[in-house]
Amino acid sequence: MKKKEEQGPVSLEMNMNFVEIIEKKKKGMALSREEIHCFVQGAATGSVPDYQLSALLMAICFQGMNAEETTCLTLEMMHSGDVMDLSGIGGICVDKHSTGGVGDTTTLVLAPLAAACGAKVAKMSGRGLGHTGGTLDKIESIPGCTVSLTEEQFIRQVKEIGVCVMGQTRDLCPADKALYALRDVTATVGSIPLIASSILSKKLASGADAIVLDVKTGSGALMQTLDAAVDLSRTMVEIGAKAGKPVLALVTGMDQPLGTHVGNALEVKEAIHTLSGRTTGDLLTVSLELGPRMLIASGIAEDVEDGIRQMKAAIASGAGLQKLREMIRMQGGNPAVCDDVNLLPQAPVRVPVPAPRSGYITAMDTTAIGYCTQDLGAGRKQKTDIIDPAVGLVMCRRLGDRVKAGDALCELHLRSEAQAEEAIRKMQAAITIEEAARPVPPLIYATVSPGEVHYAEA
Repeated sequence: MKKKEEQGPVSLEMNMNFVEIIEKKKKGMALSREEIHCFVQGAATGSVPDYQLSALLMAICFQGMNAEETTCLTLEMMHSGDVMDLSGIGGICVDKHSTGGVGDTTTLVLAPLAAACGAKVAKMSGRGLGHTGGTLDKIESIPGCTVSLTEEQFIRQVKEIGVCVMGQTRDLCPADKALYALRDVTATVGSIPLIASSILSKKLASGADAIVLDVKTGSGALMQTLDAAVDLSRTMVEIGAKAGKPVLALVTGMDQPLGTHVGNALEVKEAIHTLSGRTTGDLLTVSLELGPRMLIASGIAEDVEDGIRQMKAAIASGAGLQKLREMIRMQGGNPAVCDDVNLLPQAPVRVPVPAPRSGYITAMDTTAIGYCTQDLGAGRKQKTDIIDPAVGLVMCRRLGDRVKAGDALCELHLRSEAQAEEAIRKMQAAITIEEAARPVPPLIYATVSPGEVHYAEA
């Protein structure tokens, strides 16, 4: 472990007026290194109140940050606490991160699957943010499973079984931990500088040698246009290059929930079914695009095709699911959930959402679907909210499907029947049904590496 005083930006005096910093960014001016340092340290130590931090976050959302500011913010946040040294694990430690989406359960599929192929997956994850689900909340829905590990436990687990997924420790990126919680409840999530600095500060501080990013675009993504998603990808890849870490980004689609299950325990269930080979679909497809890049970065796969072959073999042999069992066991959970998903939390009420008309499903407001599950209790509206691990929904139909009036669009998993009427209305409003079919948007849009963007063939 490298302590913050041993590395990174020198300590700067913070005898400046924070209101002036807010005013400066509100006018669209670039912040100096000293001002960004003040902002980050104020968040990390609690010396700047939440309302002032929130005001500056909103100003950044409206006015943006240039490349120099964004890189400075990332490195200041990275060095606001300790920086992990994973060199004792041996080999190349690789991390994967998604910018968030609905039904995006790739980490619970990919992390054990990559480890089963021989990769060292050292992953620090986050909680639900806005309408998107959080990997930590999903893991904690497994009975007994914890993500509150010490750095020593984290390193030992990766060394022993090749994979660990944990939350931020108190001493790792404390500034990001404070700002992340504020962004979730102040509508300041969708900002490229804030997203990039939040993701990369944690990735760099957690010590991984290589990072693969899954940048979402579409109706359920933070970046709803392809251009914005590519811009965010470029920003993070460039920050990684400046920090001396190889970073690769894939831009993938989020025009409908990636998996069919949305909600914490429900998504764990789908991950188990995917690793067991019992189900296929978009979740597996995206996992088999991201995973080979992780294996290539780890020096395990020669190319994407070789990586896909190895990962499919790990599913077929049961090695991927076995690695998930090992991870759950080492993090205090009940590994028997991998053999009996009924051991996961289950909601007592299930209600179908009927199609209001016949036709083809041509669009989904995936963000609205995410907020619907949040309203059911699967996500947070305030940072102090307690999540219900059992609630959510299971999609019965996908984009391009033809439905008849009355067919189930999805099945709601509820705590009480009193929630059903409003949730049905919201889900029906979120799914567009038209007489004529439309092309289904692609899953893979582009690959972004330093200085290069390769768009997938249509």
